[in-house]
Amino acid sequence: MLLNTTYRSNQSELMDQPDLTESELKLAYRDINRVNQLLGGNQITLNGVIQLTKKLPVNTRITIIDVGCGDGEILFRCERYARQNNLDWKLVGIDNNEKSIALARKRKPADSKVDFKLIDAFSTGFESLNAHIFLYSLTLHHFSNDDSIRILDKSLRKASIGIVINDLQRSALAYRLFQLFSFCFLKSNIAKNDGLISILRGFKKEDIRRYSNLLPQSHHQIKQKWAFRWQWIIQKI
Repeated sequence: MLLNTTYRSNQSELMDQPDLTESELKLAYRDINRVNQLLGGNQITLNGVIQLTKKLPVNTRITIIDVGCGDGEILFRCERYARQNNLDWKLVGIDNNEKSIALARKRKPADSKVDFKLIDAFSTGFESLNAHIFLYSLTLHHFSNDDSIRILDKSLRKASIGIVINDLQRSALAYRLFQLFSFCFLKSNIAKNDGLISILRGFKKEDIRRYSNLLPQSHHQIKQKWAFRWQWIIQKI
């Protein structure tokens, strides 16, 4: 079947359905985390944070908010890095899915200081948040074009340093290769289904450039990374 990836898909993902059970969600996150582990996806986000903070004194207190944190995997990865390098990072994960927040809290190690909050990015609860850096790690593709611009604009106004975005490249090749990858490595039917939809909801470079033109007073660094990923770093000017 010939795939047309000219425009972003608006097809809904199963993980976004409210009737999904916590156990189903847990299995899906386990596969997503496996993909990121095998293909190095989380390192893209972490490297973005390192780049935005590398010129700051080591003892600077940095607040980092992960929007759409899921089961907290990227925040736990950031926390391990901060401890290994004696960095003072306050890490907060927000998500609009109470089951995801519950899973994140259950996975949280006893010595972890990561905080998880049930907050919708488009709610009044988000208005009270402020941070040095906002993260969008495999989150932005869940939003429509208009909503993506809205939430990035809002986050940029609330960030004192900037935003790190890690998301998927939309292409037929990525789609076909993920079909093969998921057959070999993934167990959850939800993760297999949503992985393909996520690619079709992902971004081409012209999409990101169009978004960036609508976000003034900021510097944009857009890089294509391994395994059909984009690293988009937005730094406030």
